[in-house]
Amino acid sequence: MEETISLRELFETLKKRLSLILVITLLAAAVSGAISYFVLKPVYKSSSQILVSQSAAGSLASIAGISLDDDAKYIETYNVILKSPYILDQVIKELKMDTTPEQLNGSVSVTQEGASQVVTISVTNNDPAEAVRIANEIAEVFQREIAQLMRIDNITILSEAELAENPAPVKPEPLLNIAIAIVVGLMAGVGLAFLLEYLDNTIKSEQDIEKLLELPVLGVVTKITPNEETESSSVSVQKKAI
Repeated sequence: MEETISLRELFETLKKRLSLILVITLLAAAVSGAISYFVLKPVYKSSSQILVSQSAAGSLASIAGISLDDDAKYIETYNVILKSPYILDQVIKELKMDTTPEQLNGSVSVTQEGASQVVTISVTNNDPAEAVRIANEIAEVFQREIAQLMRIDNITILSEAELAENPAPVKPEPLLNIAIAIVVGLMAGVGLAFLLEYLDNTIKSEQDIEKLLELPVLGVVTKITPNEETESSSVSVQKKAI
């Protein structure tokens, strides 16, 4: 038999399971907050910038009038070289880091600032000071090694990464995580409420009987507790005695 449910019944289901929904939502928010504040390690980000330009090095090529478009052709190649094992392996050795080029590669990002010749080297690390050291070391090693690799000296370190007085982590974001957990917990609570209601086939009221039998209820047997039964017997005895 096909069953239909009205908006009123949906509302009644949510109202009946409101405490369950609230508990699940609050529990999800509390777990998310605890993980964000006490389990996940904060991640800090530092960036250094380099300028790719023929004119930056004052080379003969710049004097010959090579355009900016010609310089921009180098940037795509430089972006790959910056994250290559050739550069990162030297950074690891000079900073005496306990990691591999592949692992370090995962914490380094290289981006071109729009259509300019400025390239930003960003490094993420659990230690803000370490992130600053790595970002600056990559820029210095790249500037030194590119002259040998490309036979051209057109890299200038535009700005070095600096350690802020009170560095703020970029991850995790506890408030965002808690907000997401509240939404997920709310959806899970509502879903569980409807699932429990769907699986609950017990009859609890006259309306349930009418709905199941599709017949009107003509009478109701009132539930009598033992105390009420005792009181009723006492009254009957007293009436007989009178």
